[in-house]
Amino acid sequence: MALMLELEWWKWLLAIVGACGIGLSKTGVPGVGIFAVALFALVYPAADSVGLVLPLLIAADVVAVKTYHRHAQWKHLWRLFPWAAAGIVIGYFAMNALKDTATAQIIGATLLLMVALHLWRKRATEEESIPSGALFSGTMGLSAGFTTMVANAAGPIMTLYLLAMRLPKLEFIGTGAWYFFILNSFKVPFQADLGNINGRSLAIDGILVPFVLIGALWGKKLLPRLNQNVFESLSLFFAVIAGLKLLFF
Repeated sequence: MALMLELEWWKWLLAIVGACGIGLSKTGVPGVGIFAVALFALVYPAADSVGLVLPLLIAADVVAVKTYHRHAQWKHLWRLFPWAAAGIVIGYFAMNALKDTATAQIIGATLLLMVALHLWRKRATEEESIPSGALFSGTMGLSAGFTTMVANAAGPIMTLYLLAMRLPKLEFIGTGAWYFFILNSFKVPFQADLGNINGRSLAIDGILVPFVLIGALWGKKLLPRLNQNVFESLSLFFAVIAGLKLLFF
C-alpha cells in the first residue's frame, strides 16, 4: 500500500483541488466530478485513489441528501438498486483480480468513456428519444454499479438515466443525491476488504473533507456568477488528459 501522509506539496495541492471539485460536483457542475476523480488517480496509485475518494464522495453526498432529501422519487431508485449492487460486486471481483497497472488503465478508459457519455448527454435535445424500459434500467444500473466501484465515475450514467425519467429539476437532484449516498455507502466494505480504505487513507480524508464542504458551499454561492459551460468544459478537457495518461502511460 503506497498511501503516505508525507506527500509533496504539489500532490497535496492537487488533492485539495480534487476535494473542492467533489463538492462542486454536487452543487450543479457534474463534469467537475470526473475531473476530481482523475486528479486523485494521478496523485495516488490507481486502486488506492478509488478508496481514498470514496469517503469524500460520501461527505458530499450527505450535504446533497440533507439539502434535497424531500424531493427523491424512490420508484426510480428501486428499479436501479439491484442492478447497481450487482455491478458493484462484479467491480469488486475485477479489482481484486487486477494489478495496479491494469486498474489504472481501467480507470483511464472509464474516465474517457464517461466524458464522452457526458458530452453526448449535453448535446441531446428534449426531442431525442432516450430509452426508459426495464432493459434500459438494468443496463444503466449494472453499468453504474461497475463504474462507480472501479473508478467512482458513474455520474454521467446516472444523469442519463434520470433524464430518461423526465424528472423536474428538484426531483432530479434529490433522486440522484439519495442514489449516490446509498451506493457509495454500500461500496465501503468492499473497498475496505480490498485494502483501499484503511487508517492512512482515512487520515488523509480527515484533512480533505473540509475542502469538500468548502467546494459545495462555494458552488452554491458563486456558480450563478460563473460561466458554467466554460468551467465544465475545462474540467472535462483536463479529465481527458488524465484519462489518456492513465490508459497509455
